[in-house]
Amino acid sequence: MIWLTAIILGIVEGLTEFLPVSSTGHLILATELLGYDASKWAVFNIAIQPGAILAIVVLYRHLFWDMFVGFFRRDPVAIAFVRNLLLAFFPAVILGLAFGDQIEMLLENAVVVAWALVIGGFGILLVERFAKPRESGGVAALSTRQSILIGIVQCLAMIPGVSRSGATIMGAMSLGVDRKTAAEFSFFLALPTLSGATALQLFKHRDAITGDDLGLIGVGAFVSFIVAWIVIKAFLAVVTRYGFAPFAWYRIIIGAAALVWLALR
Repeated sequence: MIWLTAIILGIVEGLTEFLPVSSTGHLILATELLGYDASKWAVFNIAIQPGAILAIVVLYRHLFWDMFVGFFRRDPVAIAFVRNLLLAFFPAVILGLAFGDQIEMLLENAVVVAWALVIGGFGILLVERFAKPRESGGVAALSTRQSILIGIVQCLAMIPGVSRSGATIMGAMSLGVDRKTAAEFSFFLALPTLSGATALQLFKHRDAITGDDLGLIGVGAFVSFIVAWIVIKAFLAVVTRYGFAPFAWYRIIIGAAALVWLALR
């Protein structure tokens, strides 16, 4: 049964990590729904994120290689690409180190997740209604100001249920970035952000992780990789055609249902 749980949580992680619906929030609610102690699975939920991250690396491997080579050749586009990712990543480093313990406590609170899903859903609808995105020319074309502000908005996702990808995408669109570039910037920013968060959590809880846990984490990460690969390829096509409103309504419905369930159980 415990292996089945690892597979289920891996599927949830892969499905939700890059969608604006909060992977952490869904993992917490899934853990509650399965009847497990959320605190005992919190580290697992973070530790399987590298699987989803690897899906981004593989899917965009040619772009990353070009940026890597171009950076050392002093190519302006590659330098701007790396600069923008680092600028957006920096606020999360500062707040994550400053408020890590408080953030970790929220990972056990399903009520916070449910409310964040609902409020975030309405936030997405507002951005979709009033934002005026325009063609931005890709991640490298973003300004220093845009990158820093997007990074600050991303920090809202430290509240479980807000959604890192959702905060990043909506923050970018609010600053005039087009949907496709906003989504891809969210994908790329996941690499340093999620890698850093995973490494920090595994280091902090290294004494509590056993050999059996490593096996479970490996299974969950592999499943999340496969599922994320499929989801990412479909995601850009969906948002380009339909926008983010379907995800907003999904958040509102799921969050409201979770609040009712948590109140009645």
